[in-house]
Amino acid sequence: MAGSRIAHATLKGPSVVKEIVIGIVLGCAAGSLWKMHHWNEQRKVRAFYDLLDKGEITVVTAEE
Repeated sequence: MAGSRIAHATLKGPSVVKEIVIGIVLGCAAGSLWKMHHWNEQRKVRAFYDLLDKGEITVVTAEE
């Protein structure tokens, strides 16, 4: 019987260490993307308040 001599791929169970490492890497990647987004928004807010303090812009509408 030649069918019993065919090499089959054996499936291994999940590796706990590998799962933890993948989780840490994905968490760090998502965290760094969030932090970059936060810094960008913070830069926009800081620029807005700098312009407001200089008097170049105003939040009060001009009366006609």
